[in-house]
Amino acid sequence: MKQKILIIDDDPSLRRVLEYNLQEEGYQVFAAESGEDGLRLFSDERPSLVITDMKMSGMDGMQVLKAVKEQSPETLVMIITAFGAVDMAVEAMKFGAYDYITKPFNRDALKLTVAKALQFTGISEENRRLKAELTDKSDFRAIIGSSPQMEKVFAVVRKVADTEASVLITGESGTGKELIARSIHANSSRHNAPFIAINCAAIPRDLLESELFGHVKGAFTGAIRDKTGKFQLAEGGTLFLDEVGELPVELQPKLLRALQEKEIEPVGGTRTLKLDVRVVAATNLDIERAIEEGAFREDLYYRLSVIPILLPPLRERRQDIPLLIRHFCAKHNSSQVVFDKEALAAMTAYAWPGNVRELENSVERLLIMRSGETITAGELPDKILNTQREQTQGSAVFRLPDEGYSLEQLEKEIVLDALERNHWNQAAAARFLKIPRHTLIYRLEKFGITLPERKS
Repeated sequence: MKQKILIIDDDPSLRRVLEYNLQEEGYQVFAAESGEDGLRLFSDERPSLVITDMKMSGMDGMQVLKAVKEQSPETLVMIITAFGAVDMAVEAMKFGAYDYITKPFNRDALKLTVAKALQFTGISEENRRLKAELTDKSDFRAIIGSSPQMEKVFAVVRKVADTEASVLITGESGTGKELIARSIHANSSRHNAPFIAINCAAIPRDLLESELFGHVKGAFTGAIRDKTGKFQLAEGGTLFLDEVGELPVELQPKLLRALQEKEIEPVGGTRTLKLDVRVVAATNLDIERAIEEGAFREDLYYRLSVIPILLPPLRERRQDIPLLIRHFCAKHNSSQVVFDKEALAAMTAYAWPGNVRELENSVERLLIMRSGETITAGELPDKILNTQREQTQGSAVFRLPDEGYSLEQLEKEIVLDALERNHWNQAAAARFLKIPRHTLIYRLEKFGITLPERKS
């Protein structure tokens, strides 16, 4: 969509020159010969930038500036003034004018000043949108996203947050599973109690039981004092079990009992402790496949996943990428930095196998290494720049028709073909497509695909 600019000047020749030069740059330009007419146009069109002459018969530029700012404080106003009246323009800037240009002006200087003003407007609007996102979704803290996929996740979080149901969050590594878990806790009646997180894959197997349930003095060599486990630390609050799919099989019955009976027994202890703890778990593994292979208990899976939440990978919600980039720029104290169109297009086209975590890492690196306030495509890593070329040069399984084809329809047909080839066995179809089973299930829901009833 073209950016709108309003010109207000009672000099018809200057007005036409401004209009022509700015239209040449691709802007949608509106022109008015008086301040009164300009304000009427402003109310109707709501331009991003107003350029007004300072000295005009009737309403002058200062009055236009004040009227615009009363209606729309965020709209930028530029003042046109004669060379000898710069002090008036400076005075206007005290009342909120963004900048001024002096007559006679150089057309290239005009275009550059306008481009910088609109770039500033874009950053300001993005910041406002980010703040609105965070305000509207204050329940979701640092989760950034406005795509339909994320709106669906937010809707589930809103519904289940203030319940006692166990939640299992699945999705690829780096998609933000802990952020969702923290949001669930923050929106629950437990929000004033502790949120305790433990990574089940990061703790040695022989220490994990003690970390979860605690131990008593003398329970094993080195147990020189009693230890409080994560379940006890989370009393009254939420325990987040990250990478729960890595939980050793021998510990799974004890976790199942803790979930069912709301009680634990510390290692080496003889006394059962009753606890009030809500459990939220997360994994990037295909748990249902792990069940088939005997690596995860089916009853524990169903106890953990009373409410399942699947987080989509970043490549399936690409419209959130520009918003996330702006968020990470602000997070790393570089809100003034912008990505040009080519850089933003390349960042959006890249698949981001490491998801949001990889995106933030890349943005932070680019901010450190940048040469100016605008990051260009030439500053991006080769792996991002070469994505489209590699896709073009890669060998294709089939050729699309010249008139084009719906990506969603193509994906749906591929999923249906994989299911039919594998006799509608979801696990086998997922392996055929080289994706986790929960990703296949997500696509079945996305495309409204129902499995045929099995004959008894």
